[in-house]
Amino acid sequence: MTYRVALTGGIGSGKSTVAERFAEHGVRVSDADAISHALTAPGGDALPAIQASFGHGILDDQGRLDRHALRKRVFSDSAERQRLEQILHPMIRARMLAESDDPSSPYALLVIPLLLETGQDSLADRILVVDLPESEQIARVRQRSGLDPGEICRIIAAQVTRGERLAAADDVIDNSGDREALNQAVAELHARYLRLAAASS
Repeated sequence: MTYRVALTGGIGSGKSTVAERFAEHGVRVSDADAISHALTAPGGDALPAIQASFGHGILDDQGRLDRHALRKRVFSDSAERQRLEQILHPMIRARMLAESDDPSSPYALLVIPLLLETGQDSLADRILVVDLPESEQIARVRQRSGLDPGEICRIIAAQVTRGERLAAADDVIDNSGDREALNQAVAELHARYLRLAAASS
C-alpha cells in the first residue's frame, strides 16, 4: 500500500513550487490541477459531460473549454461549482490514485488544492499545508495571472479559511521565506516521510 501525503494550500501559496522540490527528491507527484486540465482539454474525458451540463456557450470558437468563463460562473455560484465538482472530482480521484500507486517511489505526494473542501483528505495518510498570509497570496496571484483583486478574493472565499487549513495540517511549510528556507523545509519533511513510509510498510 502506497504511503500518501496530501499537499494543499490556498491559491497562490506556492503548492506547485513545493511539489517540484519533492519531485527533485525522486517522489512521485500527482497533481489534481494537472489532471483536471488534461480531463478538460480537447478530447478530454470530462469535456462532453461539462458541455452537456453547462451548455455550448462554455466552449470557445475552436471547441475548447473557455476556462475564464467557467471560472467566473463557478466561483460566483456555489450550485454551479458543485455541479462541476460532481463531474470532475470522481475522475480526478480515480486517476490520482492510479498515478500514485508507483512502486518506484518511496511515497506519493498528492497535490490537491481543494483537499478539505471536497473531503479528499481521506485519500492521504498525512496532510501537508503550504501556508502564506492572505495579502501575499493576493499579490502573488495578481503577478502570476493578472486576475483582479475582487476575483482573487472570491476564489479565496470559496476555499476553507487559513485557520481551518492549518488546524487540519499534520505538517506546515511557511512559504513566505526565501528559496533556501523552502529547500531546507522540504528536505526535512522528505526525510520524515521516508521514515513514516518505511514504518507503515
